[in-house]
Amino acid sequence: CHPGIQALARKNNLARNLARISKSFKDDFNFFPKTWVLPSDSNDFKAQFNKKKAKTFIVKPVNMCQGKGIYLTRRFEDVDLKSGEQFVAQRYMHKPYLIDDLKFDLRVYVALTSINPLRLYIYEDGLARFATQKYNLSKNGDLRQQKYVHLTNYSLNKNNANFQNNTDALDDGKGSKWSINALRKRLKLMG
Repeated sequence: CHPGIQALARKNNLARNLARISKSFKDDFNFFPKTWVLPSDSNDFKAQFNKKKAKTFIVKPVNMCQGKGIYLTRRFEDVDLKSGEQFVAQRYMHKPYLIDDLKFDLRVYVALTSINPLRLYIYEDGLARFATQKYNLSKNGDLRQQKYVHLTNYSLNKNNANFQNNTDALDDGKGSKWSINALRKRLKLMG
């Protein structure tokens, strides 16, 4: 393990570091959504909630993984700032790119072999992980009950009845988990 890797590996530290670097390199670091580390950024985060237009936020505990404790909200009051836990909150992308009406994310794997000088290798393939319910950002209903719509974590979705296990390597590009190469093929077919 590299010394100082927690600066990148923990959600709260990564959020702070991206915010810092984006101030100096606005054009190069504009690829991630507005992010708040809570409770320290609570006042600015609370100011995002207004009656004019309901914004949706995704809230993630900094000390959990595999989709545990993640939820979406449109109400500041839903965030438990009195628990003593730290959270990372981000503006939720309301029109994500979908495949077969399902939200997905990419797992791109990088081997970091040196920090000074910086040397890393990006693997040519990786994973595309799919949600197991069709995407819908409804204005009604409890967003906390829509985890299979919005979250793509394998450890969470494998428990949903809609999860499709892919057991045939020759049939990549079907099911709830694909290779990035299979995703590239699908995107090419889609134009």
